[in-house]
Amino acid sequence: MNTACVFGLGAIGSYLAARLALSGVRVTAITRGATLEAVRARGLVLVERGRRETVQLRAVASPQEAGQQEVVFLTVKANDLPVVASQFRPLLGPATAVVTVGNGFPWWYFFRATPGGINPTLTSVDPRGSLWRLVGPEHAIGCVVYPAVRVAEPGVVEHIYGNRFSLGEPDGSLSTRVRAIAAMLSAAALEAPVRQDIRTEIWTKLTLNAAYNPVSLLTGATLGQMLDDLATAGTLEALMQEAIGVAATLGVRVPMQPRQLMELTRPLSAHKTSSLQDLEAGRRIELDPVAGAVAEIGRLRNVRTPALDAMLALARLRARLSGCHG
Repeated sequence: MNTACVFGLGAIGSYLAARLALSGVRVTAITRGATLEAVRARGLVLVERGRRETVQLRAVASPQEAGQQEVVFLTVKANDLPVVASQFRPLLGPATAVVTVGNGFPWWYFFRATPGGINPTLTSVDPRGSLWRLVGPEHAIGCVVYPAVRVAEPGVVEHIYGNRFSLGEPDGSLSTRVRAIAAMLSAAALEAPVRQDIRTEIWTKLTLNAAYNPVSLLTGATLGQMLDDLATAGTLEALMQEAIGVAATLGVRVPMQPRQLMELTRPLSAHKTSSLQDLEAGRRIELDPVAGAVAEIGRLRNVRTPALDAMLALARLRARLSGCHG
């Protein structure tokens, strides 16, 4: 593979597009507004290890302009995915791979893996089933994202920490396409392990996000500040324990306990969650597709999540009052 489309130039999308372009991949990026203007005018700027590198790529405003693609890295915010679904068709060919890069509960998660009593399209993730219907779970490849990055200004992304993009087919196979995508990412100096059980890694990351994101909205704290406050750390532990319990009802065993998960984030102590960054920038916040999805599955599986429900109610109010919920 030597071509790729990155749909969405937020922090992760910009970092991914820049690294791919630097490795020689011909990148088409779908973006809008000030970012589109900036990238067209001066290229995409990556700030990494004290260096600024500018890459040139094809920046377009719509899937129609991009045309059919071999692989699409879908990096837009989970809240926007149902809207994106209605625009997606021009990108798809019979064999197009769609790598779902983001923090939300994956809309394809229950493809060939639906337990009794659950509609495969969750209300918190794909409320009208548009992603399932218009993009199609057969195109999807799972991706769990670990880099900490931030948008310094439109068209400029700063890399802070980490470079892992774990990949996995929904059916657990080591397919030709997932191995080719992993090779492309590896050639771009990214760590790209292929997992035969991507759902366990999804739940491990989701457990962290379902706790950290709403608490950070309410406190305005960095990861380290949350960890260092005993009462707040106890709240995080309770939230993570509830998420682990929900995962278990789907047959997933999160391999670490909450305190172990929290210690994993110690290297990012100075970092703010993406939700807090969005709040401070006045952008829409991913609450429902992340923590909301965990709570919804809990209700469907008859698992109580009182701490998560309370935290979500407060975080939603905080987001609404800031004009960032939706």
